[in-house]
Amino acid sequence: MTFRKQRGFSMIEMLIVLAVVIILAGIGFITLVPMLNKEHVDTAYDKTLETLRIYRNLSITQSRNYIVTFAPAAGAAPATMTISWWPGGGPPRPAAVQVNVVTLPPDVDFRIQAGLPNAANAVPDGFGTGAAAVDLDYTPAGGGAGATVVFMPDGSVQDLGGNPDSGVVYMSRIVPDLYSTRAITVWGATGRIRGWRLVNAGGPTWVQQ
Repeated sequence: MTFRKQRGFSMIEMLIVLAVVIILAGIGFITLVPMLNKEHVDTAYDKTLETLRIYRNLSITQSRNYIVTFAPAAGAAPATMTISWWPGGGPPRPAAVQVNVVTLPPDVDFRIQAGLPNAANAVPDGFGTGAAAVDLDYTPAGGGAGATVVFMPDGSVQDLGGNPDSGVVYMSRIVPDLYSTRAITVWGATGRIRGWRLVNAGGPTWVQQ
């Protein structure tokens, strides 16, 4: 009777299999990273848009003035939105009461990227110049660069001084990545909130989402 000699994998075969596994893992990682980056930006955008819409609706249904303050990342602290409500009308008397803090993913910030459109007819809803990440407080007399909006029970948006408050907020990845930029605009008189995405259409162009 003849017995066939049994043997395991040779060292060369094992090295070849290991190399193939490493290459496939590397390809998968390279493919996955852009998807994760986009997901984080989309999460920040959706969370910001949802927060503004929720507190505008609560202001109307509860007859309360809700304040939303935007704070870009600072050092190790991530970007946040702090929400408070005024016990009474007008400037906070007594002081506003904080009700919530919404935190963005750590790799996303309220920030601008080099190359953003800055012409008046090319920025979202005509607000800002693409030079400030949080560019609110656009009143009929001009202005901008504010960081706070106040949702009123009648559905409108004001600044802390009681003026109609319009403007734009930009967000993007914390590394240079122009087309990761999203924007949200707020119209003071009507309280309308709209979201925007930057796309490459022969150059950076804003598209309403």
